[in-house]
Amino acid sequence: MSTLVHSFDWPDRIVVGTVGVPGSRTFYLQVRAGARLLSTALEKEQSAVLAEKIDEILDELMVNDGNPHSVPTDTPIELVDNEPLDQPVDEQFRTGALGLGWDPTTAQVVIEAYPLVLVDEEDEDALDETATEPEEMLVVRMPVGTARAFAKRTREVVGAGRPLCPLCGTPIDPDGHVCPVAGDL
Repeated sequence: MSTLVHSFDWPDRIVVGTVGVPGSRTFYLQVRAGARLLSTALEKEQSAVLAEKIDEILDELMVNDGNPHSVPTDTPIELVDNEPLDQPVDEQFRTGALGLGWDPTTAQVVIEAYPLVLVDEEDEDALDETATEPEEMLVVRMPVGTARAFAKRTREVVGAGRPLCPLCGTPIDPDGHVCPVAGDL
């Protein structure tokens, strides 16, 4: 069976956003091109690492031979996107693995998202990873300015969750939390 590839080469919009309240949010990678809209669920940590790695790629490209790809140091103001996720948010799949790369032929950052594969413990030996092909995947290609804006927004969305306890670093729920360092807060 061949893999169904959801490909977005020059998306109109690509964002990470959330549904729900801090502490119970679901993160989504959402991409739109014209009337096509696709949303994949992902973990908060995946979102944070994705933003970090995109910035690393862009920062490295900036110092290569005088920034030949015109990588912006900051998010271009015209690319700032603070709008909520497009509706409806229909989860295509839950992201298990992410790939990130640079395509020098088109000067684009490339994100690949693969579905989470759950393996039953009893069937674990039967899974031959070399023969396993994903049923579907998402491939998004975006120019450097869009990638910088995507990373900035993603960091803001990740940081908009529950505040962290200054003593132990764990999230504080609206009704408080039990701090292992100081007791109840």
